[in-house]
Amino acid sequence: MVGRSVVSLDDLTVTEIRELLDKAAYIATHQRQVAHTCDGRVLAALFYEPSTRTRLSFETAMLRLGGKTIGFAGAQLASVSKGESIADTIKTTANYADIIALRHPKEGAALIAKEAAASYGVPVINAGDGGHMHPTQTLADLATIQSRFGRLDQLTIGLCGDLTFGRTVHSLIETLCRFGNVHFVLISPEELVTPRYVLDRIEATPSCSYVEVRDLTQVIGDLDVLYMTRVQKERFFNEDDYLRLRDTYILDEQKLAQAKTSMAVLHPLPRVNEIAVEVDDDPRAAYFEQVRNGMLMRMALESSVLGDELPGYVPANKEYKV
Repeated sequence: MVGRSVVSLDDLTVTEIRELLDKAAYIATHQRQVAHTCDGRVLAALFYEPSTRTRLSFETAMLRLGGKTIGFAGAQLASVSKGESIADTIKTTANYADIIALRHPKEGAALIAKEAAASYGVPVINAGDGGHMHPTQTLADLATIQSRFGRLDQLTIGLCGDLTFGRTVHSLIETLCRFGNVHFVLISPEELVTPRYVLDRIEATPSCSYVEVRDLTQVIGDLDVLYMTRVQKERFFNEDDYLRLRDTYILDEQKLAQAKTSMAVLHPLPRVNEIAVEVDDDPRAAYFEQVRNGMLMRMALESSVLGDELPGYVPANKEYKV
C-alpha cells in the first residue's frame, strides 16, 4: 500500500481493506500511542467544492498522527480561478506535500491528479469526484457496519434516496460486492434510480442480489442497514425537479417503528430533512458514528500509504503481511 494512490477502492485488495479496518480499530483505542506516527509529514487538502466533514476529517486525521496540513477549500481560492489546470496544480502541490487529498466536482479528476503526481512519488487520495466515487466515505461506512454487526456480509442493506448521483452509494455497493453475500434493496424515485454500471456490478457477483422499489415503508422491516442519502441540489440542472424530489423519503420515528431493533441507520451527511432530528436519539442512528469512523479510517489510510507504521500495532491476520 506504501506510495500508492487511492482513486477508488478497486485500487486496494479486500485484504488491504480489512487491514485498514483493523488499523482503525487499533487507532481508536491507542490515540496517544499513534500521535507521532506521521511527524514531519504534510497533507495537502485540495477541495474544489464545498465540504465540511470530509475536509476536516482528512485534516484532523493528519494532525492526530502528528503531521501538518496545507490546502484550500473552494476553487475560488485556488489558481484554477486563473485558469490553471488540475494537473499543474497537482504538480505544484507535489513539491510541497507528502500526500494529497483531492475533492473535485468533475468525474475523473482524481485519476488526472494521480497521474500528475506519480513522477513526484506523492500519493493522491480521492476525496470525492463528481457523482463517481468517494472511497474514504465508503471506508467509514464499512467501519460503521463492521462495528455494528461484526461482519460485512450476510446482510440486507437498503440504500434510499438519490441513487443516481450519490457517489457514496455507488462506492459502497461496488465494494460490498467484493465481500459478497449481500442483498441490496434499492429505494428511489423513478428519476433517481441506480446507474446501470452499478447494477451490472451486483449482477456480476453470484452471491449478491438486488431489488428496486419505490416505497421505503414496504421494505424497512426487512433491512439490517438503512443507508439514507439526500437529494443533491448541486447535481440538478433544473431546480423544479430538485424541489419536486427532495422530500420523497423522510425517515421519522413512525417509519422507524416498523424496522428491526438491530437495524443501523447510516447517512454520509450532510442531511437536509431526509432524517428527522427526532431519530438522532434512537440507538439505531449510526450516522454520527460514521463521522468518527471516517476520521479513524483516514488516519489508517494516510499512515499506510505514507509507509509510517503505527507504534505497537500488530496485524490481527497474517494475510495482512501479503
